[in-house]
Amino acid sequence: MAVGLALQAGMALAEDAPAAAPSAVADHMEISMEYTLTVDGQVVDSADSAEPFRFIQGRHQVIPGLERALAGMQVGQSKTVTVSPEDGYGPADPSAVVEVAKTQLPTGVVPEVGMMLRGVNPDGNSFRARVDAVKKDTVTLDLNHPFAGKTLQFQVTVLSVAPPAAAQ
Repeated sequence: MAVGLALQAGMALAEDAPAAAPSAVADHMEISMEYTLTVDGQVVDSADSAEPFRFIQGRHQVIPGLERALAGMQVGQSKTVTVSPEDGYGPADPSAVVEVAKTQLPTGVVPEVGMMLRGVNPDGNSFRARVDAVKKDTVTLDLNHPFAGKTLQFQVTVLSVAPPAAAQ
């Protein structure tokens, strides 16, 4: 009888044991990662361990191709992820390139090729447009996302995986 009591006193019940921290990227987990994004051979965005990028996996807060590639990655793991336009910001839509009268631009704006403009459409939704061409009386605006039609190259490192409530 004494032996049985000694064994029970030294054993921890499974429910009393601390839960192991998740170590792999899975849906409904808050992910913290560092990354470098390269497009057309140029670094266009990054986040490092001092100010990592955070998001909830599975909630479509990142582009689909990156979210799929991150699934199952372990904390501390790094890899290069190539995302096609179809799994990123989509193909460039030619119908999203429009020519407008210069008089439709905000007062005081002198359009230049490459300039980014912000606006609000008649439905009240905000949008961004890149100036593609400037003519005498009109401006050609590209309403596509700047990375539409582009292959994206990410170098990622998973820094942490945690339940969303615990990560805050």
